[in-house]
Amino acid sequence: MVPRRQKRKPVAEMNVVPYIDVMLVLLVIFMVTAPMLNQGVKVDLPKVDSQALPQDNNKQILTVSVKADGTYYWNVGSEVDTDQKAKSATAVSLSQLSQQVGAIMRQRPDTQVFIRGDKAANYGVVAGAMGALQQAGVPNVGLITEAP
Repeated sequence: MVPRRQKRKPVAEMNVVPYIDVMLVLLVIFMVTAPMLNQGVKVDLPKVDSQALPQDNNKQILTVSVKADGTYYWNVGSEVDTDQKAKSATAVSLSQLSQQVGAIMRQRPDTQVFIRGDKAANYGVVAGAMGALQQAGVPNVGLITEAP
């Protein structure tokens, strides 16, 4: 009797190693590019639709103006200087601003401080003014905006 030869069935296993390699490469690509995508997102800031703050006539108001070229000016008065009608004649540096505002805050600690930043001014310049005011002892800073 001749031994019967059994037919071998082909193995139907799929080789997944190349797919795993491709998936790992894609994972690395996404991990590298994801932080770059977040940094490049264009943000369209909203216009501010708000009401004017009630003014306390007993409090002194100090307005710091930041021009588009990065120069700082300040003005003390009884009203918020939204139109920048009263300008100080000379520009001041951040250290001078901090010293002069600090002297005013020591004399009248209830002084309200507002920043009027030009919309073309660099964000870092306005943030620098806020930092200088914080060093001068200003507890709260208001931002002056225009209605849309």
